[in-house]
Amino acid sequence: PSPPGEESRSLDSLESFSNLHSCCPSSSELNSDAEEAAVVVAAASAGGPALQPEGDRPAASSPSKERFPGQSVYHIKWVRWKEENTPVITQNENGPCPLLAIMNVLLLAWKIKLPPIMEIITAEQLMEYLGDYILEAKPKEISEIQRVNYEQNMSDAMAILHKLQTGLDVNVKFTGVRVFEYTPECIVFDLLDIPLYHGWLVDPQVADIVKAVGNCSYNQLVEKIISCKQSDNSELVSEGFVAEQFLNNTATQLTYHGLCELTSAVQEGELCVFFRNNHFSTMTKYKGQLYLLVTDQGFLTEEKVVWESLHNVDGDGNFCDSEFHLRPPSDPETVYRGQQDQIDQDYLMALSLQQEQQNQEINWEQIPEGISDLELAKKLQEEEDRRASQYYQEQEQAAAQVQVQGAASPASGRQSGSNERKRKEPREKEREKEKNNCVLL
Repeated sequence: PSPPGEESRSLDSLESFSNLHSCCPSSSELNSDAEEAAVVVAAASAGGPALQPEGDRPAASSPSKERFPGQSVYHIKWVRWKEENTPVITQNENGPCPLLAIMNVLLLAWKIKLPPIMEIITAEQLMEYLGDYILEAKPKEISEIQRVNYEQNMSDAMAILHKLQTGLDVNVKFTGVRVFEYTPECIVFDLLDIPLYHGWLVDPQVADIVKAVGNCSYNQLVEKIISCKQSDNSELVSEGFVAEQFLNNTATQLTYHGLCELTSAVQEGELCVFFRNNHFSTMTKYKGQLYLLVTDQGFLTEEKVVWESLHNVDGDGNFCDSEFHLRPPSDPETVYRGQQDQIDQDYLMALSLQQEQQNQEINWEQIPEGISDLELAKKLQEEEDRRASQYYQEQEQAAAQVQVQGAASPASGRQSGSNERKRKEPREKEREKEKNNCVLL
């Protein structure tokens, strides 16, 4: 039993969910705002004049920018899911975040519902919907001990709930698809009863890798590699090299053994979250096959593209509709570029993480013996900051190059001239073969 006064504090922590992001509209206000924005958009698309909203606000010709200045705005894609019109939150230019994966699980499970005419939503509004759901999902008839534990979990989840908009500290272990190093962030998934999976597993048949990796998490394994390479014991040095090779060879953070275990562990029809390359995806299983929810904003107008199969470690799945029938996108080139950009970004991030310990190896050799823990920590932090700054500079340069190339190409052309030549060359070669062939009668 909780000590005197503890119960009131626990109840206060429950009610504090109602004050989450008090600056953003309530659910009822959000519904009326969405209806108003939809009427404005409908009038504009019909060729009529844009309606003037009540008050002194300007016409909502661009609701996502004018109505929510300075906020992360996500577009909503409505799909036909199990004979019901269901919303899916898509990713914008700010990139993926665990908040979208969690919200899409709750939306597909119909545990959270949005107004049927809503087309955009902010991160703050998503957080409010999530907070309201957590309050409503509180068990009614539970024992005193269970109630105290649940309220403690809610309090811990509230403390890190804001991280859902940016990223969570999730540290995988290589022994099971649901084995993670315990962090406070994992409480959110437990509280919402949403399974969290990964597929970065060691094949138990490869004995030397099993011995080298052991029961380490990713962070622990990186530390072990550095420690082994500094050792005078040749066996430990060899073990560190094997572990390093495993990380390098599985930089995509999905192995075939992990994929097999994942397919076996996920239940048929289960809605869950899949973690890979610092990216959280909504996942389900249909007729023994795993599928990831397509949430890239480039697919916003592709109503038939809802799921992508997860059947290999290379990331080249097949697109399917809400009933899991194969549905190639109407504009493969545009869709492929958007999808490939996301894959490349995730892959580069994974590679940068894997290469950190290679860079650290050189720095560790240069560190003099007898250095204090404080000085060593400062050096490691400086190196980490330097790499992070370099990574973001490279990302900005890459984005600038893409914009320059996009501006240089014609607006109406979706493919470059080189791609057109590649398509023409095989046809010309076929004609040459036809001319040189001899027909025997």
